[in-house]
Amino acid sequence: MDSTAQDRSANAFRTRTVRAPSTEQLNDIAQRHGLNLDQDELLHYKEDIGKTLLEFDKLEQIVEPRLPVKYPRTPGYQPEPEDNPYNAWCWRCDIKGASTGKLAGKTIAIKDNIPTAGIQLRVGSHLFYGYTPDYDATVVTRILDAGGHIIGKTTCENCCVSGGSLNSIHGPVLNPHDTRMNANGSSSGSGVVVASGAVDMALGTDQGGSIRAPASACGIVGLKQTWGLVPYTGLPGLDITVDHVGPMTKSVYDCALMLEVLAGYDGGLDPRQPRDITVPEYTKQLTTELSGTKIGILKEGFNTKNSEEEVDKVVMAAVRKLADGGAVLQDVSAPLHSVTNVMWATIVSQGALQPTTKGVGYGQKGYHPTSLTEAMHSSVQTMINDAPTNMKRNILTGEYLHSCYGNRLYAKCQNLVMKLTQEYDKILESCDCLVMPTLTGITRPLSPGDRPLKEHLAIIQSFTGNVKPFNLTGHPALSINAGFSEGGLPIGMMIVGKHFDESTVLRVAYAFEQLRDGKI
Repeated sequence: MDSTAQDRSANAFRTRTVRAPSTEQLNDIAQRHGLNLDQDELLHYKEDIGKTLLEFDKLEQIVEPRLPVKYPRTPGYQPEPEDNPYNAWCWRCDIKGASTGKLAGKTIAIKDNIPTAGIQLRVGSHLFYGYTPDYDATVVTRILDAGGHIIGKTTCENCCVSGGSLNSIHGPVLNPHDTRMNANGSSSGSGVVVASGAVDMALGTDQGGSIRAPASACGIVGLKQTWGLVPYTGLPGLDITVDHVGPMTKSVYDCALMLEVLAGYDGGLDPRQPRDITVPEYTKQLTTELSGTKIGILKEGFNTKNSEEEVDKVVMAAVRKLADGGAVLQDVSAPLHSVTNVMWATIVSQGALQPTTKGVGYGQKGYHPTSLTEAMHSSVQTMINDAPTNMKRNILTGEYLHSCYGNRLYAKCQNLVMKLTQEYDKILESCDCLVMPTLTGITRPLSPGDRPLKEHLAIIQSFTGNVKPFNLTGHPALSINAGFSEGGLPIGMMIVGKHFDESTVLRVAYAFEQLRDGKI
């Protein structure tokens, strides 16, 4: 028997990788796309497509590349309420990394939308129920390679599409400064475990302020670094142009240290990254010297229609501390900053439609997590009604815009992002960094009280007008505690720098931290 005959014999009883479509299925697809095909045409396409699909059997026999799993771990456990006072942990585990490295001796928490092999991934939602990743995201491997000790996964908002800390399937996350209040989100649990001292460091993700908002509400340091500096490899995203993953820490030094570990090129696995990334030792560039540092006070970041006077007052007092330390202050303006909410909403609602409804990874090179893609597709097909309200709204908005207007509005918003980027870049030619409140209002109670829940959530979301623009433009933006409200709640100041100039952002933040704490 020749090899061809042997191959046919061996495959005779093999289940097809992809079943051939029926004429009824093809007709349904044709009708949805406005194609009018007669029965002969449908039979022709059925035969032609069926032959093509047979070729997929060959691909199924080839082992695909996978992200490595280098360190042993057990499945872990869900913590008891008495061991989880703020409900910030959704899962506890014990994954020890290398015996030496920059993070040796540091305990780390991982947001529950960051795949960690052998540990169930829930993303705060019923949609991911039953999915356990078979790989470690690159940022997880880098933490373990540097000696970090991962001790748990943190609660996040349902599908990470909320700025509060109240709609996870695990229940609300409580703010350690006042347990009646929001910790903000969607990286709420990561902010809380750092603020409460349960861990040294945590990972968060940020598509619309989800690192910086909880950092502000919890009084810690949170950095959304330059888009592409830290690889997003292996994570579920919203729209590839706004996805970020980064550090949440108690101090600026620890933020700089964690960034040294996380940053750097991932060998082409993440298409967001340029090839020529260089990663300095950020910790060695920290200094209290501010003489001659030019800081722009962004006019549009203060006194907005959603600003609270107390927030502006606390942040301006923090800015004056920078001047006391030798910085030069100047007023600057970026008019498009005020209209970025609609740009962000359009890009996210239409951009997220593809990964939300059809799976991650279309139209981009790099590593594609097939197990995650399969799990998301299965969930959308069978459990879409369990999606959170914001996700349903994004699907409806995105599909409506696409069906009626194509991608014209998405395209226009992306073009306007280029103009917005140029506005910031022009200012940063004469300034070393920009400052403004992280959130324009103080965090709100978890309970809406007499107010309708929809209105309550809208108020929380209305305070994010300063954080979203820098997801769109990719500039590095760090939140640091500027002070406290009269009620004792933290208020964040955001420091924004040039692309890939995290060194300056961290240096200014470090100097402020030392001035704030009376150490200089």
